[in-house]
Amino acid sequence: MQTPPVPAITAREAEVLDALADRLSNAEIAADFHLSVRTVESHVASLLRKLGAQTRRDLATLAQRARTTRAVVEPISPGRTTPVPAAATEILRSEPEPASPAPRVVGLPRVATTFVGRGQEHDDVLRQLAHNRLITLLGPGGVGKTRLAAVIAESAAPAFPAGCAFVDLVPVRDGFVAQAVAAAFGATARAGVALEDVICERLGRERVLLVLDNCEHLPDAVAGFAERILAACPGVRLLLTSRERLGVAGEQVVAVAPLPLGSDAEALFQDRATAADPEFAADPATISEICAQLDGIPLAIELAAARSASLGANGLTAGLHDLLRLLAGGRGGSERHRSLSAIIGWSHELLTDEEQRLFRRLAIFLGQFDLDAAEAVAGDLGRGAVADVLGHLVDKSLIVHQRGGAGRWRMLQTVRAFAADRLSASAEHTDVRVRYLNWAKASATQLEAQLGGDWRPGFDAIVDDLRVALIDRPDNCTTVAHQLARSLGHLSYARRFIADSLSHYLLAAELAPTPIEAARDLRDAAACSLDTISGDQVFQLLLASAERSAAGGDGNAQATAMARAVEMAGRFPASFPEDIAHHRLRRLLDDAIAVGDQRQPVVAASIAAAAVWIANEEKFNPDPELAAVAEATAKATGDPVLISASLDGVGTAASLAGRRREAHQLTRQRLELIEAMDRNAPHSAVEIIDTLHVATTDAIAIGDLRAAMAAARLIENDDLIGDHPYLAASRLIPTLVLIGEFDKALRSATRMWDGWERLGRPAAGWLTPAVAAIALAHGLRGDMGRFRLWRSRTADVAGAAYAAQVRLTSFGTFVDARVAIQLNDKLDAVEKVKRAFAAFPRGRYEAYAQAAGAELAVIAGLPDAAERLTAAAAATTESYWAAACIARANGRYHNDQDALIASVDGWEQIGARFERACTLLLIPHRAAEGRAELLSRQMPTPPQS
Repeated sequence: MQTPPVPAITAREAEVLDALADRLSNAEIAADFHLSVRTVESHVASLLRKLGAQTRRDLATLAQRARTTRAVVEPISPGRTTPVPAAATEILRSEPEPASPAPRVVGLPRVATTFVGRGQEHDDVLRQLAHNRLITLLGPGGVGKTRLAAVIAESAAPAFPAGCAFVDLVPVRDGFVAQAVAAAFGATARAGVALEDVICERLGRERVLLVLDNCEHLPDAVAGFAERILAACPGVRLLLTSRERLGVAGEQVVAVAPLPLGSDAEALFQDRATAADPEFAADPATISEICAQLDGIPLAIELAAARSASLGANGLTAGLHDLLRLLAGGRGGSERHRSLSAIIGWSHELLTDEEQRLFRRLAIFLGQFDLDAAEAVAGDLGRGAVADVLGHLVDKSLIVHQRGGAGRWRMLQTVRAFAADRLSASAEHTDVRVRYLNWAKASATQLEAQLGGDWRPGFDAIVDDLRVALIDRPDNCTTVAHQLARSLGHLSYARRFIADSLSHYLLAAELAPTPIEAARDLRDAAACSLDTISGDQVFQLLLASAERSAAGGDGNAQATAMARAVEMAGRFPASFPEDIAHHRLRRLLDDAIAVGDQRQPVVAASIAAAAVWIANEEKFNPDPELAAVAEATAKATGDPVLISASLDGVGTAASLAGRRREAHQLTRQRLELIEAMDRNAPHSAVEIIDTLHVATTDAIAIGDLRAAMAAARLIENDDLIGDHPYLAASRLIPTLVLIGEFDKALRSATRMWDGWERLGRPAAGWLTPAVAAIALAHGLRGDMGRFRLWRSRTADVAGAAYAAQVRLTSFGTFVDARVAIQLNDKLDAVEKVKRAFAAFPRGRYEAYAQAAGAELAVIAGLPDAAERLTAAAAATTESYWAAACIARANGRYHNDQDALIASVDGWEQIGARFERACTLLLIPHRAAEGRAELLSRQMPTPPQS
């Protein structure tokens, strides 16, 4: 039987589908496309039918897949459904859009035992999740909060299609809550942005369930994190477990009591006792007595049931009676906790000496551990004995085996607290800490060796233990601690926990056994932090590294660090809060030359690179001849990072000299070099980030809009900077506007501006072209109110130091001229044309400004129009956009149809569909084609001169 053909979607439906990929509401889509909301609803319904999707979420997923892979959108397989638990449907009804199934909960603890009881609490919490955004399951240790939360999360998952995550905070220490949550959602930190902000951006307005388990030891950290998430992410629901309430506004507390006697408590005991001994049988009255003695506390019941196989029901009853008679008296909450501690102690006393030793030694682990880890801290127990004893401890419910956890175990928090007390009181505590530190160092080293593969899950599983092993290091283990700190710096950087990486490298420098190793640690700290801290701090870290190298007698490392500091100050002056005097940089470079052996390729390349950027007193003004020398010197090293840095000097010099296409080709070489760089090493960070920054700018400068779009997409998908709140959007927006995708640009503009404001409106002069491009989009549409608003915003992003000049930048001047052309606005044309041909120090977009200025001179009928056309013609050799624009201007001036057709072809080649349509209007027999194109973009037909 043949598969029926996929119904074709219309062009408008394709645009709506693309908007759904950006998670826009029907109202937002209607506003963008100038449609009624009802029309949008009709298009969405049609897409659901044609593509076989069940929900808007499915459509968004299809659109995102098509956008990423450029594949043809295929229908969803018919009948793809997942049943939604009845108690979860109220959540679905409470939300504005239907949710698609998403049954998987990331990080959910896997256990082999069945869940008994709690039916009422389970359903009550599910219902409350429909109306409350923060729910805390409150109760003492061992009462079953974690298990209840896990079951609720599984049931609620279909109501949260954007994801559910279960995060165990037991191994997490203060300051690392965000890291634990980021790991669960696969979010990565990036330079200059707090990890909490990254998480908020990742979750956005999506409907997400986040479970934070065992919050009681981090009440302030969890409260602060919860408040941040609730404020920034309206679709997120938080389910917490704790022994105390957080006190956050809106917190709904659900008390988790012991299991009721006479029903669930006995059912749990019977289930666990039968699991321990399939032949187990006992009088119901005996089981009820046992459960009553244990106050219905689930953990206590499970520990007792685990002993039923060896003691029998009667022996268990007698033992418990002897144990608990000391607790006679009141039966309040504290007594219940004492009874739980007592039964854990009783279970411990029944262990063999070998079992007790391993039990307390394993308490050193905060989180999960595998057999290798257990063996590492076991000391005198061999691997076979460790495996055997682990099995016994699991049978006795003192250790939990993680089902599907690839051979991993963990202790319940209450049990671990008991075991940790025993370890602290023992004579072997220090020895176990030493073994723990050695295990952590060996594990981190092993993970470093796996960086090219699938290493992240292994890192996420033990990173908290690695951190604690380092913090709680014995005093006499400095060398091992240094190695661990350095490895953690490397791993944290590769995991994109940039701030953590910096702190680990700084600690490594403090612990370093030699000045040479401290110098290396400080160099890496500087390398991973250019966009995390100010350039001045990076500068100081490099000088500190040079000092340590000098103390260790390594003149080459000293010279390299000093030269790198000089290069950073001259090459990236915008990242320095205060200018570093040129004479100081010159002196530093002279000192580097004096102590370094330039017969060593890396030393020679570093010194040559620094010399390029301080040859002139003016910052960011590389010397072309020295740049060529630096390039040759860097290539002798074979290091792609050093070669890329040298090409930046050559490319910047070419760009400043007006050779835009040469600069673009050099940046393409830098892009190719990224593939050869180690993305997991801080050493590569600056070059990767800078190359991606420059690639889009250089491509736009020569008018290669297709290359600019490809470069912007590279930024979006890069894990170092792709999630930046406004950087990626700022690189994409000018290209979108120049090709005529105004709606997409305006949607990105909102995200860009909000992200910039959210980070405190930092000075970002490089953001001005994107802001000016948004003004251009509004101006071309004739919305002069928004045009003026965004045009004025260029001064806001530039910062106080450049606010007075920013309106006169080459791109801003181009925008003014191009809008005047579109609206046939001849007012102030003389002044605008004059500005377009002014000198623009370091401007990359003079070709745009001059081409638009010449065309404005033509339509305004200025007497010097011919001269302007001639003057602008030089720009056509460096810019495809300028060439197409000048061809159109010449066509207007000379009434030359061939020139206009050449302009149309030029716009077609670079993908500038809007400009192509505007040019077609000037060709009588193709004007209808141009009007149709503009109509499809909801653009008014411009008035003709």
